Amino acid sequence: MNRPLGDLDPAAFLAETWQREPLLIRGAFPDFEPPIDGNDLAGLACEPMAEARIIRGPQADGTWTLEHGPFEEDIFDDIGDRDWTLLVQDVEKHYPPLAELLAGFDFLPSWRIDDIMVSFAASGGSVGPHVDQYDVFLLQAAGRRRWEIARSFDPARREDVPLDMLREFNAEDSWVLEPGDMLYLPPGVAHHGVALEPGLTYSIGLRAPSAADLLTGIGEAMAERRDQGGRYEDRGQLQPGHRPGEIDTQALAALADTMRSALRADDNLEDALAGFISTYRQAHAAAPPPDTIDAAELHKKLAAGATVFRNPWSRFNWIERDGRARLFAGGDAHDCRVELATGLCELQPRVPASPGDDDITTLLGLLNAGHLVLDSSETN
Repeated sequence: MNRPLGDLDPAAFLAETWQREPLLIRGAFPDFEPPIDGNDLAGLACEPMAEARIIRGPQADGTWTLEHGPFEEDIFDDIGDRDWTLLVQDVEKHYPPLAELLAGFDFLPSWRIDDIMVSFAASGGSVGPHVDQYDVFLLQAAGRRRWEIARSFDPARREDVPLDMLREFNAEDSWVLEPGDMLYLPPGVAHHGVALEPGLTYSIGLRAPSAADLLTGIGEAMAERRDQGGRYEDRGQLQPGHRPGEIDTQALAALADTMRSALRADDNLEDALAGFISTYRQAHAAAPPPDTIDAAELHKKLAAGATVFRNPWSRFNWIERDGRARLFAGGDAHDCRVELATGLCELQPRVPASPGDDDITTLLGLLNAGHLVLDSSETN
């Protein structure tokens, strides 16, 4: 397995660099051959389920344009050979073999990994100087690209462009990345990449939900359970003589306490958090298969050598409770053995050769919800 940190030990990277400092890794993927090239990416950008963008700029007058896909194929006929970038999200879900690239990042919790975004940039192509609030590994897959970064910067954004672009950017460090080189950036570091020649960049992004995201997810979970989590009270606190419309400081404190008390008292908080994480930044939800499968059929197909795959759009994670796993897939919860949950969350899912009734119940639930897919072609 390739270790993309080079000579740096993963434990040292996590202790000294992770979410602290940028890191340039020369030859992170030696002799890298991109499994997706520019033509593949252009074709994918025309597919209905693809989340694709084309950014043109900076143009001669300093302007930038942004177009969202899916695109018609002829958009690339007269796009020119300079100053544009095509970006496609979740490429490893459209082309599952690309997910093998993630095997080298197993020193990170798998639930934190978001997607592989692939961008093709013509010479001069860029998305402008910007800052992200999540960790990202920028792997140069083909061509050369100059990256500049700044740890200190004015956060003001430009209002004259359709992009989240910094108004001012003064580089503190600059590197030219060759194929196989990789740049790690922690959250909050401004960066600006410009293609020196036509090339590809693979961006391995990490998920980092905000407090607002988490509170929204918890609130939605409570609403689905019809659990109101307590209600605001002001018994024994009110006095006559209120100014119309005012929420006084005592009431504001009580409202905040109502929210905090609900979180502290929620016996389902762990489930709500883990369930939310299994849907956070999920681009497409799983759909049930046209035909359901029963236990007898599943046993038969597994015994005949059928393979189980995860739906690439379903996110899997689990928590341990009393020696068992509470497995979440796209928001759906399943109680199962820790070994089964771990196996299903591996890069290539693993199931027991002769699963017991408990495992079969979990597998059937996941298969008939569309989170798992059974390939029985070997049995035909």
